[in-house]
Amino acid sequence: MALVTANDVSRTYGRGRTSVVAVHGATCAVRAGEQIALTGPSGSGKSTLLHLLGGLDRPTTGDVRWPALGGPPATVPAGTIGLVFQGPSLLPDLDVAENVALPLVLAGHREAEAGGRALTLLADLDLGELARKLPEEISGGQAQRVAVARALIGEPRLILADEPTGQLDHVSAAAVIRLLIERARRLGAGLLITTHDPAVAAQLATRWEMADGRPTLTPAALSTDGR
Repeated sequence: MALVTANDVSRTYGRGRTSVVAVHGATCAVRAGEQIALTGPSGSGKSTLLHLLGGLDRPTTGDVRWPALGGPPATVPAGTIGLVFQGPSLLPDLDVAENVALPLVLAGHREAEAGGRALTLLADLDLGELARKLPEEISGGQAQRVAVARALIGEPRLILADEPTGQLDHVSAAAVIRLLIERARRLGAGLLITTHDPAVAAQLATRWEMADGRPTLTPAALSTDGR
C-alpha cells in the first residue's frame, strides 16, 4: 500500500496574469521501502511537490492521500513523517538536543526518554558535542545535520528531505545521505529527496525529474490506487 499518493495534483500561487503554476497535473506515489531522488532545475516545482506530499501545503486541484499512514499528516502521531527543509528550521530557544527530541515529546514520550534517544542519534551523526548549544551557536551545515537527526528521531515511515545537503561540504553531505538511506532501509520507510546534486541522485534507486511542473516517473510509480 502506498504511503502517499498524488492524483492529478496542481498548485497555483496567485491569481490572474500574475499567477504562477508551480505543480501541474502531477500523479505519483511513494511506497514503503522506495528511495527516490526528485531532480530538476530551480523553479521546476520540486519543493512544492514535496510540501504537498508532506501535507504542508494543499493542492489547488487534485488530491493527495496517505492510505498506509491512516490519514493526513495532521491526524497521525508526530514523527510518522520525517521532514528536512532547505532553510533553517531549528527552534531558536531550544538547544540542539531539545530540537532533536521535540518530535518524540510531541508524540507523548517522556522528556528524559526523548532526550536520551536524541543524544544517541546525535552521537551517531558525530554531533554529540553540539547537544547543549543553541542553533545560533552552530554553523549552517551543522544545523542542517541536526535537522536530519530531528527528522529521523521518531523512526518515520515516510521521510521527505528538501535539498538536505545544500549547506554541507562534500564529506558531511555524503554522511547525511548515507545516514538517510541506511535509516530508511532499516525502517522500511519511503524516502524522497529533492536534489540538484547528481552524486546524491545517483545513490537512490529511483529518479523522478520535474519538467513542466510534473515528475517524470518510472512505470511502477504511476499507480495511485494505494497498492
